[in-house]
Amino acid sequence: MILQDAFMAQAEACRGLGSPFMGQLLGILAQDWPAESALGQKFAAFTGDIGPGGHSLPLRIAGGLHALVLNNAAADLKAVYPPAQATDKALRGAMLDALRTHEAFLLTWCDSPPQTNEVRRSAALIAGARVAVQHFNLPVCLSELGASGGLNMMWDHYAIELEGRRIGSPMPAVILTPKWQGPLPHDVPARIVQRAGVDLNPLDPKRADHLLRLTAYLWADQPDRLAMTRSAASVVDAPIAKADAIDWLTPRLHSAPQGQLHLIQHTVAWQYFPKEVQARGRAVIEAAGASATPNRPLAWLSMESDGDTTGKLGAALTLRLWPGNLRIDLGRADFHGRWINWDYAV
Repeated sequence: MILQDAFMAQAEACRGLGSPFMGQLLGILAQDWPAESALGQKFAAFTGDIGPGGHSLPLRIAGGLHALVLNNAAADLKAVYPPAQATDKALRGAMLDALRTHEAFLLTWCDSPPQTNEVRRSAALIAGARVAVQHFNLPVCLSELGASGGLNMMWDHYAIELEGRRIGSPMPAVILTPKWQGPLPHDVPARIVQRAGVDLNPLDPKRADHLLRLTAYLWADQPDRLAMTRSAASVVDAPIAKADAIDWLTPRLHSAPQGQLHLIQHTVAWQYFPKEVQARGRAVIEAAGASATPNRPLAWLSMESDGDTTGKLGAALTLRLWPGNLRIDLGRADFHGRWINWDYAV
């Protein structure tokens, strides 16, 4: 995929996910990307999938531009960002000027992949964890791969509200209201007794600069996501290690405690792992599953793309359980958690 096509594919995906502004911004970048600049050369050096299903270069630069706006570092750019409704000409001029003026900042910003930590994905995690607990009825030891700022590790502090029924925390920091299709989630709650996560670039949402990174990858014409992320950040209290995900997970699998369900989760993170890391991770998890027992079971809950980069079909929700090597296709979810098509019936 060439960079122009990656920008256009991401623009289409953003429009499909309810952000006309991002569609406009990325469409302009597709036509006017400064290929001869240091940023242009940096992006040209990437190999492999540079689009929405891989390195996500379009989202990296879009996040960097939004960070300048949120940090009040580029007044002319902020003036054409939502809630303003700028013409293509006005947005193009301010954006190209920001790319030149703030190139040093953007070069560093784009070293790391996007870290949205979309809180609305926790609706799928709440429902999926209840399926796992339904099978084993044990307290949960939670491990998250690609945890970013840890917001989705805190799903037991959130609640889903569906058809007048609240599922989850009785005093939630965040209330999630996805458009739900299918049977409602199981009633048995999941109780987390310990949790930890891992990321190559872990963020601490209690730090202003790290919260900036989390919020910059939210889209400027969706202020409700910004408010929800800040609310979720207020309850984060879990450790996040800086490490290769599978190197970190392997000893955790070996030391999983008796009498607890070890639940591994990840949401739109697996795609960013190199192929060899994915293969190694799958082998490590399946090997641990083969030695699982009813009093030391293992669950692997994932919300990941299975090929859709448009945003229309969303991510596949999959749960694997051991002992028994059971695979449950729970349904599909919007990448931002706006809707969930739930297939699992009690």
